Amino acid sequence: NKFESLPKVSFMTSRMKSLKYLDMSNNLLRHDGADLQCQWAESLTELDLSSNQLADAVFECLPVNVKKLGLQNNQISNVPRGVVELKSLEELNLASNRLADLPGCSGFPSLQFLNIEMNLILTPSADFFQSCPRVRQLQAGHNPFKCSCELQAFIRLERQSGGKLFGWPAAYVCEYPEDLRGTELKDFHLSRLACNTTLLLVTALLLTLVLVAAVASLCIYLDVPWYVRMTWQWTQTKRRAWHNPPGDAGTVLQFHAFISYSERDALWVKNELIPNLEKGEGCVQLCQHERNFVPGKSIVENIINCIEKSYKSIFVLSPNFVQSEWCHYELYFAHHKLFSENSNSLILVLLEPIPPYLIPARYHKLKALMAKRTYLEWPKERSKRALFWANLRAAISIDLP
Repeated sequence: NKFESLPKVSFMTSRMKSLKYLDMSNNLLRHDGADLQCQWAESLTELDLSSNQLADAVFECLPVNVKKLGLQNNQISNVPRGVVELKSLEELNLASNRLADLPGCSGFPSLQFLNIEMNLILTPSADFFQSCPRVRQLQAGHNPFKCSCELQAFIRLERQSGGKLFGWPAAYVCEYPEDLRGTELKDFHLSRLACNTTLLLVTALLLTLVLVAAVASLCIYLDVPWYVRMTWQWTQTKRRAWHNPPGDAGTVLQFHAFISYSERDALWVKNELIPNLEKGEGCVQLCQHERNFVPGKSIVENIINCIEKSYKSIFVLSPNFVQSEWCHYELYFAHHKLFSENSNSLILVLLEPIPPYLIPARYHKLKALMAKRTYLEWPKERSKRALFWANLRAAISIDLP
């Protein structure tokens, strides 16, 4: 028919003492919540108001003793709380409306069946069955569910409800996001870590700390800070050399060889190495830190300059050598020169055997050099030393400018 006013319909029934069931579906009923009060027959227990034009205000104009109420296919967007208390209502049909969430049961303490299909529910509340303990069946399918972390609690609710969700799982399908459209809610899973921001942040922080600690430990083990510091020193020295006046000698070769040794082996260097190379026929000009380092310059800068001004670098290897910090600097810069100039400038003299366990991790270059390059061993027998000096002289034989 064409009934338009819900309050007028209620007054029409007010004198019908035996009326129990009233079907007012497919009309033009409205109720705007005006001052006009509703007065229904007290005997009315079933009321069908589906397919009308009713909005949220309809809950202000309902029979107080109704047990079964049909409000599907209207324009209801919210079930207001505290407006009316329908203590006898057991079955409520709100399908095909505009609801964005499940209604609570504060006004319907006896509710047992609720149909809220085909509304606009993206993420239904997970506390529905707690607020509605008497509900035995909930029809919430065919809604545009948004499969995200917020929906996880509702999916768990289905497992806990013991089959109270009508139409599960076929009627419960993801609508959003696009890549999950058509996926049944039972097949949608996200890890607890992905949905718990605090847990995710804590885990990410712990992983970052572990990664930083691992990288720091690796850097310390491989002595990366030391190499960074040395590279910086090398760069600074090169920069200063670049800005030297044109008349500066710069890196012109001035010595046959630079000697690198531990202070504990200084006695051998001064008593054996220097006298045998610098004296006699074909004397060799050696660069020694005690007499050739320039006062006023840093030790590292002096080392770099001496290595660059020397054709060769002689390293007197011994257990004392690998325990010396400055020897490591000299080896590093000489090794750097070896690769930057592609030269054959390193001469290794093994004064005493070095057990592998004594060589620190930072001396991996020394290990590689000893494995790939021939080195001269200082002979304990005096009869073999003449050959040793001849070989050493031959290794550094060159005419200086």
